[in-house]
Parts: sequence; structure tokens; C-alpha cells
Amino acid sequence: MPQMPSSNDISIVLGGEAGQGIQTIEQLLTKILKLNNLHVFATKEYMSRVRGGSNTTGIRVGSHPLQAPVDRIDLLIPLDKNVLPRLQHRITEQTIIAGDREALKTDLNVIDIPLKKLSIEFSAEIYSNTIALGLILALLKTDALIMKKYIGKHFGEKGDKVVELNIRAADLGFKQGHKLIENGTVSFPELSISDIQNDIMINGSEAIAMGAIAGGCQCITSYPMTPGTGVITFMAGVEHDFELIVEQAEDEIAAINMAIGAWYAGARAMVTTSGGGFDLMTEGLSLAGMLEMPVVIHLGQRPGPATGLPTRTEQGDLELALYAGHGEFPRIILAPESLKDAFYISQKAFNLADKYQVPVIILTDQYLVDTYYNIPPFDINQLVIESCVIETDENYLRYQLTNNGISPRGIPGKGKGLVGVDSDEHDEAGHITEDLELRVKMVDKRLKKLTLIKESVIPAQIYGSSDSPTFVISWGSTNPIVREAVTCLGNKDLAQIALQQVYPLPGNLRHILLSAKHTIIVENNATSQLGKLILRETGFQIDKKILKYNGLPFTVEELMHAISETIS
Repeated sequence: MPQMPSSNDISIVLGGEAGQGIQTIEQLLTKILKLNNLHVFATKEYMSRVRGGSNTTGIRVGSHPLQAPVDRIDLLIPLDKNVLPRLQHRITEQTIIAGDREALKTDLNVIDIPLKKLSIEFSAEIYSNTIALGLILALLKTDALIMKKYIGKHFGEKGDKVVELNIRAADLGFKQGHKLIENGTVSFPELSISDIQNDIMINGSEAIAMGAIAGGCQCITSYPMTPGTGVITFMAGVEHDFELIVEQAEDEIAAINMAIGAWYAGARAMVTTSGGGFDLMTEGLSLAGMLEMPVVIHLGQRPGPATGLPTRTEQGDLELALYAGHGEFPRIILAPESLKDAFYISQKAFNLADKYQVPVIILTDQYLVDTYYNIPPFDINQLVIESCVIETDENYLRYQLTNNGISPRGIPGKGKGLVGVDSDEHDEAGHITEDLELRVKMVDKRLKKLTLIKESVIPAQIYGSSDSPTFVISWGSTNPIVREAVTCLGNKDLAQIALQQVYPLPGNLRHILLSAKHTIIVENNATSQLGKLILRETGFQIDKKILKYNGLPFTVEELMHAISETIS
């Protein structure tokens, strides 16, 4: 397998059981590294259990922005004996393993850090993870004062005693790390720092939630379902700051209908869910289609069918989002590739829903929503909430037939008109009808919107030369991973086509594809769902497919290998 250059970043993996504090180390480590002006990228894979199992967090720290996971492990900190067998395929002679040799029970070369014995000093084994934190920060040559200050801030609400014990535990680990450096046991390249003091550290769920708020979202109604829950959790934490209505509904059916009702009343609303919850929302989605009611739905994908692998990732729900609902009505499906785009696309989703009076689905996945890294602050000064609600008069017709298919949308109480809506087929005033000629006119009116939507889509982006003979096509969260893989390969005959709007397909996509001699599509699913959509919409048959569907995201190295094998 091709190897990535590693001089500009260091790959760290932490592993252990659920309940051993892996998530706490991740949160502390990423924040402290960023405060040391180092770029950080962190992603996790975890089992569906509250205690036990074997979970890992991968953290890349470097001198430049990082947005993709790698196979390479430079430093491995296993907190239990099950980690090493699970990661055996990623461990090389260059991997430094530091941990409690006695507890790990392995023949691999392990630098012995007796975490259990060291934590006896603090009368609780739980402090072993804080010792490990200090060890890592020392090996990366970070500032001990920054570490202690942030630990104090993080644990401040738990009282002075907890703060003191955690600082002492981290300092003990820091000293252990310095000893390893001084005696020459461990030596990592020194990373150059960047001016990123103003950067923010967020994950995908937070980016989507912030984008929704920036888009004027006033109400979120959902039923918890991994990995969509993080969005409503974040918004619940800031509901008073932004005067939000945050409602955990009794089920997904209630959630989607509440959101539709909120839009009818004049509020901007969204729901967040995963595949199984979206299944239950299908009738409500169809209702929004018939009512021509805006609604924004965040669909965080995970492997199915049924419960599938509930804590893993996959791009397996594109066809669900595309074909869900009975009857024919337009919709928009957006698939942000990064945390920055998750924010701006979520903000844009509300304007699109309002303008075209259609459901807008934000399609992410477990990998994206659970990924952390630093990015510059969002520029909210350029963002505009584009409300398309009109003031009605006595002659107002909610479903007035228009040339472009978009009827003026009024809301109850704003103007003198009556805002009638009906889930049955209806006339222009919203009254139920069985006039079959009018039925055809209403269907045509709704579908006309697709032509307009295609004119305002997020265009397909080319990375590399537009004259390249081979294009690698990807969408959503796989885009940055493909981009880094193509860049690392350094093949001038390769370029990437990256999509962040998957329906309707961008108008420029067909033109780009017609200029390609060879095409490869990369998808985190088993049947190339985007490839089938491209064939259906454009008639273009993609040559080769690189597919992954084991519940994990692609890594840069495996894509480098797969692309090299495919083009050879």
C-alpha cells in the first residue's frame, strides 16, 4: 500500500473500553493541542454499548489544516488489552506503542508506562487516562502551563479537589514523556506552529446546528437517534440564547408533523434523525410535498438495514432520501463535505426550503458529525435570511397556478387572506378537489420547481486540471479524503470531481463528465448509489467503482492504493 509522507503531521490513536474516558482525553487533547497553535483533526469509531467493547479515537496533529483520517499510527496508547489485536493491521515497525505492558499482555514492543500503578497515587484508576494525556502532550513538545490551565478550566465545575488531582495526574504523565525524550526512547519531528488562535474547534453536529441557527431556525423537533442526536443536543444547550423551541417529540412521526406545522405558522423549523427515524417520517415528507410546505431535515447516515451498525458510518441512504415518499414531488438533497460547508450549507438549506417551498434534506453521516477539527470562525456578516413569506389580501390563493410553479406563500395572521392547505389534491384556494384536469396542472406546477432549482444549485467542483484524462468522483464526507489521496499520489493525469449537492445533480456535471476519458467513483456504500443516479439523470456510465461498506470511513492510504490499482 502506498505510504503517505508523515513529516508534517503525527497520527495518534487512543484505544480502550467505553467508560475508560477515551472521549474525555480526546476533548482535552484536541483543545490543548489547538491552544498550542497546532492543527488538529480527530475522528472516532465506537461500539454500540455503554460499557466495555473496544473503541478508538484517531487524532492527527500537524503544521497544516487536516481534514481526513489515515491508516498510519505513529503513537498508539492502548488502555486495555483488546486494542492491540483490533489494530494489528495498522501497526507497523514505526508505530510507537506506550502503555501498561503488564495489562496489555502482548509480544509487541511496548514502552512500559504502568498507568494502573501510577494512578494508585490518586486513589482511582480513572486518572490513568489523564496520565496518558500528559504523556502524549509531552511527547509532542507542548507547553505544560497551557495543559494545566486548560485542565483547570475543563474540570472547574467539579470542584478544586478534582481539578488538583487531574493536574497532578497530567503532570505525572508529562514527566514520564519528558524522560522518554531525554533518554532517546521516543523522538517525533518538531511541528511548526500556525497562527490559529482565533480558530474554533467544533464537530459536525455543532456545525450543522450553528448553520441552522444562522439560517433563522426557530424550532427543532426530533426524537433521539444516533448519529443525528448531536444536533438537537447542541441546540438544546443554547435554546435560551437564541430563543429556540427545542422539542423532543414522542416519535419521529410527531417530530416531522410538528416541524411542518411550525413552517405553516411562520416559523423556520427542522428535524434531525437517522435512517430508521427518517423511514417513519416518510408520510410526513409526502405531506410536505403536497402542502408545498418548506421543511429542513438533517439525515445522519449509518449502516442499515434496520438497526444495522448504529454507531458506524456509511453513505447508504442517498436512495432513501431521493425516493422516500409516495407520489412525485420535488426535493433538494445537500451533502456537505466539511465542517465549514456543514455550517454554510445548513444555513443555505433554510433559504432554499423557503424559496422553493420544498423539503430540503441535509445528508451527512456518523463520520462527519463525530469529527472534530479546527477551522477559522464563520463569517456571518455575509449571511442573509431570505424570507419569502408575503402579506396576503382578500383574494389570496395559496396554490395559485404560476409560470414557474412557485405560488406566493402566506401564513395565518399576516394579511387579510385565508391560508388554506390540504393534504388531498386541491384547487388554488387549497380546497379538496377531484377535478382530474386540475390534478394534472397541480402536479406539473409542483414539478416545475425542479427546473428552477437546477439553476441555483451548488456546482460540481473540479480539483486538479479540468483537462485531466481521469476524474475521481465523490460526494459528501468522502470528498476531503479523496482530495488528499489524489494530492499525495501526485499524478497529473488525475483530478477530482466533488459534489455537495446530489439532487438535483448540478447542471455543470454532465459537461464535465463528457470531457473525461476515464472515470472512477468513490462511495461509502455497496451499490454506488450516486453512480446509479448519475446514470439515470445524465445517461453517463462511470467506468470504475471504489466502494467501502464495513462501517468505517475511507482512509487516505487505502484510497491511494485503490486509485493506483484501478488506473493501472
